[in-house]
Amino acid sequence: MNGDKRGFDFGLGTRHAWLLLAVLTLLSVPAVRPVGARPAPIDPSDATVLRDLVYKRVGAAELKLDLYLPKDVSGQPRLILCIHGGGWINGNKRNCPGVMMVKDGFAVASVQYRLTGEAPFPAQIEDCKAAVRWLRAHAVEYHYDADRIGVWGHSAGGNLAALLGTSGGVTTLEGGGENLQYSSRVQAVCEISGPADLVHLYHDILASSPDQAARVQSVTDALLGGPMEQKKAVAIAASPITYVTKDDPPFLILHGAEDATVPVSQSRMFAAALKAAGVEVTLDVIPNRGHGAGGPRFQSLIKRFFDKNLGMDGKK
Repeated sequence: MNGDKRGFDFGLGTRHAWLLLAVLTLLSVPAVRPVGARPAPIDPSDATVLRDLVYKRVGAAELKLDLYLPKDVSGQPRLILCIHGGGWINGNKRNCPGVMMVKDGFAVASVQYRLTGEAPFPAQIEDCKAAVRWLRAHAVEYHYDADRIGVWGHSAGGNLAALLGTSGGVTTLEGGGENLQYSSRVQAVCEISGPADLVHLYHDILASSPDQAARVQSVTDALLGGPMEQKKAVAIAASPITYVTKDDPPFLILHGAEDATVPVSQSRMFAAALKAAGVEVTLDVIPNRGHGAGGPRFQSLIKRFFDKNLGMDGKK
């Protein structure tokens, strides 16, 4: 699936509300909380925290991000954009593991994007690209390096992080709005347990796990705006592997070997496509781990990756 970047015409039909009911157990959806409960925010003591900065407006709705700025860094820190998981149907910017990178001198932005209950694809990637453009437009104001932006995402967030990495220059995924004079390209991608090829994911799960098949069908159909059989072109457009070319940024891919939600074959296939295109890629398959691969033990690995590709102390 290598070659020139290309766009797609999205003929998105009416979404089926019943499809949304089964997705809450898929793709890193958080444990059930009492009605009205919200995840506790992660506020590192060594960060200046700016919450709910509006980066985009869609009609009357305001899309927001949280910005964490290190207090004791000379020069302009590098920036990591954190994209939450939750099956594209759930999840919140208030619980971003990447925030702890602030102690290593990184600025971190955690973005809230439109979920599938609000809009189908390509709304999610359009929002993430808008966030990158907004972050570049406001780099001088908040004192980080606009030329050194990495992205980190898990599960559905990993899918969107990978899309940011491979779809640079694809105009049909850019969306409208403000700051279009700024680039939405990123310089490094850390992707954890994310779907890379939605068509293969759908059919592989269907063939191998009838129990998982209904849930995969529900979550993908909700994202696509209709059944896979009718929305295959949209599924291809929502797959990071579709856009792989040699000018993509370096990738670090982490995936649990025992992942039953997004099979590790997704990351193996994606890493092989990146490598074949000449993109720098590291794939780390973690033994005896499921969909929750990652956590504190991998933070040093992720830090080394961003240090290498975004530079030390804000300098490449």
